[in-house]
Amino acid sequence: MSAPRTVTVPTLDQGNITITEPAWCAGHDGDQPQFRSDTGHLGAPHRADFDGDELAFAALAQDPFAEHADRSVGVLVEMGQLARALTPAELDGLAAVLVDYAGTLRRLARQLSALRTEGEGR
Repeated sequence: MSAPRTVTVPTLDQGNITITEPAWCAGHDGDQPQFRSDTGHLGAPHRADFDGDELAFAALAQDPFAEHADRSVGVLVEMGQLARALTPAELDGLAAVLVDYAGTLRRLARQLSALRTEGEGR
């Protein structure tokens, strides 16, 4: 068994800290320093785009030092702000994007379930 990956990140309140980095984390290059309690991990982005606009964003996420929130791994979901009248063809296109993205969210749900089950087995 290999040693866990670690990463050193700068914080505003505690200087550089070294933390264990989950295998699914997309890395911390370019992260701006923040407070230790706000330091977390973010996985690969899963976006839904329509006509050049971002409709939704989802990624595995964990805030291991959170003070007022769950510290376990979850999925961060952000929904876009599409607000315009659509033609029938555009509406069909939007529906297709949303159906496809629903599959993406289901895959993330299964991955998250597996990660949480794996975490309980430690």
